[in-house]
Amino acid sequence: MNMLIPKQHGAWAMLVIPYVLGMVKGGAVWWHLPLAVGWLFLYLVAYPVTMLVKKRRMDVYKKWAVRYGVIAACFLLPVVWMHPPLLLLGSLLFPFFLVMMMYARKNDDRAFLNDLVAVVIFSAGGLASYWLGAERLDEWALFIFGQTMLFFVGSAFYVKSMIREKNNRWFARYSWVYHVLAPCLSLAMGAGWAVLALIPSSIRAWVLYSKKLSVMKIGIYEVINASFFLLVISSFLLW
Repeated sequence: MNMLIPKQHGAWAMLVIPYVLGMVKGGAVWWHLPLAVGWLFLYLVAYPVTMLVKKRRMDVYKKWAVRYGVIAACFLLPVVWMHPPLLLLGSLLFPFFLVMMMYARKNDDRAFLNDLVAVVIFSAGGLASYWLGAERLDEWALFIFGQTMLFFVGSAFYVKSMIREKNNRWFARYSWVYHVLAPCLSLAMGAGWAVLALIPSSIRAWVLYSKKLSVMKIGIYEVINASFFLLVISSFLLW
């Protein structure tokens, strides 16, 4: 039986990049491995749960929700048992998860505000990863959280303007304004030369908007852009 995989392919970068950055700066420990597996299956379980909220193919999605949920629990519970503060972080994210379920209930989970909520949740993976290595949350943890937020909100603006809102000039203008402000906000957070990580995002938001690109090409460019972001920020954190 094939695994049930979420259809939001862009979410994989949001799942991985903040977590890796937190590990790069906070320091890698072996607890990162079970936390990473648990974080992955926590993401996977969200998809069938969302479908259950929409009341679609209840029997199929129930099975996958239980399977993914059990695996996630098996890996996360030992980590949380040994590192209780992670439970507090999870509880702070729970209201954001409820917001996502609310949008799913309304069958409006593609709403832009819902995308922003998802960005907050995924970016918090960097906080958990950093804390696990450094055993504290400090300005570096907030820096990683802030930079990933800036990047992925920009990605949400751009992809939306190229696909679902491609005929909405007002949305495109909002995207352009955001991509002007994002590097400035990055610098205000103390990015220094790491602001270069956001420059390609700003350029592609302005230059590629009028281009007729397939969904596949948009996705490929986003993978390249995300890889560049990860490389630059990682280099800055290790500098």
